[in-house]
Amino acid sequence: MADPLAGFPLASIRVFEAAARLRSFTRAAEELGMTQAAVSWQIKALETKLGQSLFRRLPREVAPTEGGERLSRAATEAMILLRRAVTDLTEADEGILSITTLATLATQWLAPLLGAFQLANPGLAVRLDTAPHLADLTREGFDVALRTGSGDWPGLESVRLLPATFTPVCSPAIAERLDLRTPSDLLAAPRIGLESEWAAWFVAAGVEAPTRAALTLTADHQALEVAAAMGGQGVALASPILFRREIAAGLLIRPFEQTVPLTAGYWLCWPTDRRRSRKIVRFRDWLVAEAQAEAALYGD
Repeated sequence: MADPLAGFPLASIRVFEAAARLRSFTRAAEELGMTQAAVSWQIKALETKLGQSLFRRLPREVAPTEGGERLSRAATEAMILLRRAVTDLTEADEGILSITTLATLATQWLAPLLGAFQLANPGLAVRLDTAPHLADLTREGFDVALRTGSGDWPGLESVRLLPATFTPVCSPAIAERLDLRTPSDLLAAPRIGLESEWAAWFVAAGVEAPTRAALTLTADHQALEVAAAMGGQGVALASPILFRREIAAGLLIRPFEQTVPLTAGYWLCWPTDRRRSRKIVRFRDWLVAEAQAEAALYGD
């Protein structure tokens, strides 16, 4: 059987994939370092070869036709596989491990551990990113991600690292001033964080959830809320594992031992098609061992 790609303008496929994904010839040209005219020419050549239109030209964008949509899905999958294959074969890339993670998880847990990993792997540099958006590992150049959630993300494999359990924490001065003796005492306390999370904790502690909010602050990062609690602004919900050093040093106290799981846990994940990458395997095995040791000592 003849190869249907024989004599096919494969360069046009790459251009088509970018235009279909971005829904713009202009943005595709910018991404590929081409002119818009060159992109249009490549698309036209592909349409001529296939004998059908691949895009509907709209006032502010282009939209794939039904046939274009089918080709777009296949082209995107093929490009992802090609990019990963080239990345895994590139010696320079094998010398850098790119990690994207949550800011609090990075500062409170991962960053203090990375020095030991780099000592054990001197030929592998680490790049750590804490951008607030959920990074797309198949497109944004990251090798692995540390996330909180269910552990089920399309196109990714994952392993659970730590439980995502939360407990009230506050400064010793606040605990003394509020005279916290039972969980119900927190109903009248200034609370930091999301009311829905506090409601879940009150239910776990056997206390009817408050009907009136008593929040003083919410923040984008758990670390910021805990910093406010250490500053005497109220009581925050925090992971006793991530803030174990502050608790051990007496900067924070746990007025009550009750914890509540707010998600299924903290996870390490990586693209399914890169499961055999040597640097990913080395980091995964090392981090899982560290997390198991940590959970055994401080897990709730």
